[in-house]
Amino acid sequence: MDVIKIGIVVTSDRAFDGVYEDKSGMAIKEVLSEYILNSCEYFYHLIKDEQDLIQSVLVGLCDEEKCDLVVTTGGTGPALRDVTPEATIAVCEKIMHGFGELMRQNSLKYVPTAILSRQTAGIRKQSLILNLPGKPKSIRECLEVVFPAIPYCIDLIGGRYIVSNEKNIKIFRPKS
Repeated sequence: MDVIKIGIVVTSDRAFDGVYEDKSGMAIKEVLSEYILNSCEYFYHLIKDEQDLIQSVLVGLCDEEKCDLVVTTGGTGPALRDVTPEATIAVCEKIMHGFGELMRQNSLKYVPTAILSRQTAGIRKQSLILNLPGKPKSIRECLEVVFPAIPYCIDLIGGRYIVSNEKNIKIFRPKS
């Protein structure tokens, strides 16, 4: 089995400054480890909510580290400092609107403020970049609905082959 390279980017001024401990980055890793049977190599970054910095980290993870999947958390709301979607859109060649649409639709089952979320996804070279909200509970809820499409998306862009743990998540790949 291929080793899957996964970038985790936590954008949070307060976590970066040590006001509180980052729990969302670990939540991403925990959920993905339940879903993916391959060995995974993680590249973790905790950074400030600054668009140029986010863009630089995303480019490095896609172009230099050659991550198959880059997952961001935080910075997707309407606050002035929330610029993760803008950074994602700026570095991607293709935007995958369906990921954000499905995550918001699912989140509306839990909170009416899900419509304020601006998470999106896009493709840069052979990497899928996915923006998630910042709360561990929301991270799990969002990954649960979009992950079934992620391995096939990564197949289509030439990434490494992800083997899912069918006990925990059912993915979809068309029959050949």
